[in-house]
Amino acid sequence: MAETSFTNRTFDEIAVGESASHSHRVSVTDVEALALVSGDVDAFHLDTREAGPHGEGVFAKAVGAEALISGMLERRLPGPGTTIVSQDLRFDGSITPGDELTATVTAMEKRAQGNLIVFDCRLASGGEPLISGRVTVRAPTQRIKYSDVATPQLILRRNDAFALLLRKCEGIPPVPCAIAHPCDRDSLLGPIEAARRNLIVPVLVGPEAKIRAVADAEGVDLSPYRIVSTEHSHASAEQAVAMARAGEVAAVMKGSLHTDELMAAVVPSATGLRTARRISHVFVMDVPSYPRMLMVTDAAINISPTLEDKADIAQNAIELAQILGVEQPKLAILAAVETVNPKMPSTIDAAALCKMADRGQIVGGVLDGPLAFDNAISEEAAKTKKIVSPVAGKADILLVPDLEAGNMVAKQLQYLAGADSAGIVLGTRVPIVLTSRADNVRTRLASTAVLKLVAHARRPKQQ
Repeated sequence: MAETSFTNRTFDEIAVGESASHSHRVSVTDVEALALVSGDVDAFHLDTREAGPHGEGVFAKAVGAEALISGMLERRLPGPGTTIVSQDLRFDGSITPGDELTATVTAMEKRAQGNLIVFDCRLASGGEPLISGRVTVRAPTQRIKYSDVATPQLILRRNDAFALLLRKCEGIPPVPCAIAHPCDRDSLLGPIEAARRNLIVPVLVGPEAKIRAVADAEGVDLSPYRIVSTEHSHASAEQAVAMARAGEVAAVMKGSLHTDELMAAVVPSATGLRTARRISHVFVMDVPSYPRMLMVTDAAINISPTLEDKADIAQNAIELAQILGVEQPKLAILAAVETVNPKMPSTIDAAALCKMADRGQIVGGVLDGPLAFDNAISEEAAKTKKIVSPVAGKADILLVPDLEAGNMVAKQLQYLAGADSAGIVLGTRVPIVLTSRADNVRTRLASTAVLKLVAHARRPKQQ
């Protein structure tokens, strides 16, 4: 919440020729909120990605223009207590997110009867006129001051990425999936709910007595599901991996055992699920304030990845994005700055990864970096810093420097931006979901939906 104060100028105080100006940089939220208020919610006007030759993808000229002018009059000159009586405005040009707009109002005529003032009003972007005309207002006659006015910060949900993922799963047969050690409430009920939604056919791998005890306590009927009994959590991990290696199941999901236990069974070359590709993890995130699905990698497996590791991590994420419906994903390689600095290894890696993509060593996506976080996800920030890039502000994938940075990014998006996140392990023979006790139902189902889509995308290649 931004706080500010406004004090008006009364009718008697305002002199003909007096003017006031204010500048504001347009955000995507400005565009969408004003469009919603005006009722102009045509997708043709609200597509804020890029402006086309006829204005498509821009903030429609009339949408919110009156609001920008009226805001000047009602908050600054004359200010609080002002009533707009009539207006005659002409529109010339268009407005896109990131534009810096300057509104100017100038008193041109005063009429004592009714305390009316006619203002010349202009709105410009970069010196180019966008709006011009006159507005007549009834000016206040008494001093009014608004102190500490809290301006609400509005967040609009611009998509529902997880709903789209679940819809993509419709009509696809459920995937046989080994659930490694489902020996508590959440790790058992999650896969069963996914089975009810036709996402997976769960095979419960763990101590049968413990599994049945949990089911009895929750009133769950296990008769539709196969149980493969093991002695303990280590054996559960090994058995689940062995079933995937043998082709009995097409995916693996972590139950109530620790992630390290499951991954210890996955990693060995002779008995695990490794491929020639580096194993990595991707968070698939649904961020309410971001207009597209966002992926963060790697925030769970590779602690301090090398350049070679990062190339595989990037390729894994690009292929996942394509499976989920992003034809040519834009991958931003994150660092603290946007320029290559020999003292910052992450910037050197970013530059090398971009050149590897140029040479066909990483394929299927558009890469750029180094990019700071703000420039990767905000077109306004990129425009302010004069960064010209097909990725800046439009990233589908954020490739982080190391696990610590990735973990912080993902959790900040979750707990400060209200994001939901689904997680998947890639670079293995079958997709693996690492569930967490903190995961809600929406997250668990989304993770399972990603698993299902990946498993089916791989199936033709394996036959």
